[in-house]
Amino acid sequence: MTDFPVFDGHNDLVLRLLRGDVTADAVASGLSDGHIDKPRAQKGGFGGGFFAIFVPSPGDKAARHDEMRDPPYKIALPDQISEAVATDWTERGFDAMADLAAAGAVRICRTATEVEAALPAEEMAAVIHIEGAEAIDRDFEKLEAWHARGLRSLGPVWSRDTVWGHGVPFRYPSDPDVGPGLTDAGKALIRECNRLKIMVDLSHLNAKGVEDVARISDAPLVATHSNAWAVCPHSRNLTDRQLAMIRDSDGMVGINFASAFLRPDGRMDSEFDLDIVLRHFDHLVHCLGEDRVGLGSDFDGALVPDKIGDCAGLPSLLTALRSHGVDDGLMTKITHGNWLRILRQTWGE
Repeated sequence: MTDFPVFDGHNDLVLRLLRGDVTADAVASGLSDGHIDKPRAQKGGFGGGFFAIFVPSPGDKAARHDEMRDPPYKIALPDQISEAVATDWTERGFDAMADLAAAGAVRICRTATEVEAALPAEEMAAVIHIEGAEAIDRDFEKLEAWHARGLRSLGPVWSRDTVWGHGVPFRYPSDPDVGPGLTDAGKALIRECNRLKIMVDLSHLNAKGVEDVARISDAPLVATHSNAWAVCPHSRNLTDRQLAMIRDSDGMVGINFASAFLRPDGRMDSEFDLDIVLRHFDHLVHCLGEDRVGLGSDFDGALVPDKIGDCAGLPSLLTALRSHGVDDGLMTKITHGNWLRILRQTWGE
């Protein structure tokens, strides 16, 4: 199934470098843990994707995951991150991306044409994404500077509030209609992203924030790593109303592999069959159409299904899709074609 290279909506490999868990050279040569490295990418047909620069919240992620093993749960939003702390992390994130490129692990891409050319290459095609815009200043000088360094995608929030807007907490069962939407500054940020042709990511925004982006943005609406609320009623997933807004904008959604956002019971448990992923796929295709669904794994940032495991396990998912009736044309769209379409449309190519 590696005849269909996967361009993926989201991964958190950069965070592993920033925390000192791995080095760029080790990513290029091979790792013993995690989800992504160059040898496994080549084995599994992982052609690349959006590489997130993310500022983690203080606290114990493992404790949050433990709480999510036993629904229902209602986990409070983490505290806000200061602009100074976020700026330091983000600058180091750009340096980490440069290190990955220098090590031959990735090829940083600024255009859809570059992404398409890189997909068959040895290096992973990497689009730089910022997840949570705490580091952006109100005058947008850093946004301009980072765009010049390759920034092409941005999520105004992670699951915590920022000066730009409000994120969804980790709650099950819950819909995403939690709290107010974008602030006035956040609305200005969306307009500035439109001007610079930076893709705006709806993942982690609450319902009112998504509606604000839909009213303001002149670009397709995109959720890089989100699932169908109708299948799993988790606050992080997209309702049919939100999916209709995305469809009407000719946008798209990348299916998130995070177990708690896939499983209908909302449990943080990775032992389940891939037919649950296929249920999300079916619902998204029903609501959005075949041209608006892709993959958004959240590799290195989520507990993914055991039957995928890591990026080398992507052929297991593609085989399941094939057995589900997905032909070559639709497989091409899901694995990378739909992402290329969105990138061209959003970036003005």
